[in-house]
Amino acid sequence: MKLTKNRKKALEKIEKDKLYSLEEATKLLKEINATKFDASIDLHVNLGVDPTKADQAIRGTVVLPHGTGKSKTVLVLCNPDKEKEAKDAGADHVGLKDYVEKIEKGWTDIDVVIATPNVMPQIARLGKVLGPRNLMPNPKSGTVSDDVAEAVNAVKGGKIAFKVDKFGIIHSSIGRVSFEPKKNWENALELIQTLAKMKPSSSKGAYFKSINMATTMSPSISIDTKSIDGI
Repeated sequence: MKLTKNRKKALEKIEKDKLYSLEEATKLLKEINATKFDASIDLHVNLGVDPTKADQAIRGTVVLPHGTGKSKTVLVLCNPDKEKEAKDAGADHVGLKDYVEKIEKGWTDIDVVIATPNVMPQIARLGKVLGPRNLMPNPKSGTVSDDVAEAVNAVKGGKIAFKVDKFGIIHSSIGRVSFEPKKNWENALELIQTLAKMKPSSSKGAYFKSINMATTMSPSISIDTKSIDGI
């Protein structure tokens, strides 16, 4: 594949085989970004876990101190008695039957789905549509709750969900190029330290095998795990 001029310039600024600190990486990503839009900054954490084992299938949530910079579209599936609470909290879509039918037909123009526990039996069949998109409400991610206002506020305030893929890697957006580098650094640190606390006792060898950071269209920067406090 032929490299573009911008790609070549970016690669020239990244020292081959160098491991960067989080602080250095977030500053460098801002320098090498060549997109005309506000690119996302993504973290890719390769963990020493076996996702096929239940206790090593890492998943959870974390509230990023500075949010992701992206406004999330939230759907709350609930009965009428909870609709006003959800709307007042800022949910973009609220209801049940009509949305269940829309989703069954393939509608997924949403970022997060929150559901109350009492409607879970009615939406179980949506798993085949929402599951592959990591949108299915789950108690572990805080998206199944009777306190819909708190759940909506958490998501709108910077709460993100993460889940290890079949290769043992966590992929997550942790900020935007427009952020001050320190904000992206602090967001990344919050996610990494959260993952450190979730290390399974059955995991053997290095837990953090590698950490890489990149913008939507930039080359990846390798992070020095030894430079990160708390892991």
